[in-house]
Amino acid sequence: MKYILLMTGTRGGVDAYRSWSEKDIQAHFAFLKRLNQELTESGEFVATAPLGPPEQARVVRAGQGGVPVTDGVFPESKEFLLGYWIVDVESPERAYEIAAKLSGGPGPSGTRLSMPIEVRQMMTPRTTEMP
Repeated sequence: MKYILLMTGTRGGVDAYRSWSEKDIQAHFAFLKRLNQELTESGEFVATAPLGPPEQARVVRAGQGGVPVTDGVFPESKEFLLGYWIVDVESPERAYEIAAKLSGGPGPSGTRLSMPIEVRQMMTPRTTEMP
């Protein structure tokens, strides 16, 4: 079963991350790289990607004649999508274990974070019928 693990954060969290020391940022990225390698070696890794900063986000709707109409960033938004991982695992519980590892990565001075990770099953032809 494939799951998408969505890392979200708040404006305050993004701003706090930007104030981390270079050493703390490098430690966090090293942790993510190790986790991605573990998932690759176990055959569970499918894909991952960080996303651009929230201030670059735009909401697009179809306008008159299908012309894109964009709205700017919404600073009042409580959460922003920061990145994602796609994993192919045997059970939802395994997806939750991976999400917990992501959530608890190292933060400033090695303190354990508790980032919210939303876990969603990816629908396939065999799972398209909703309960």
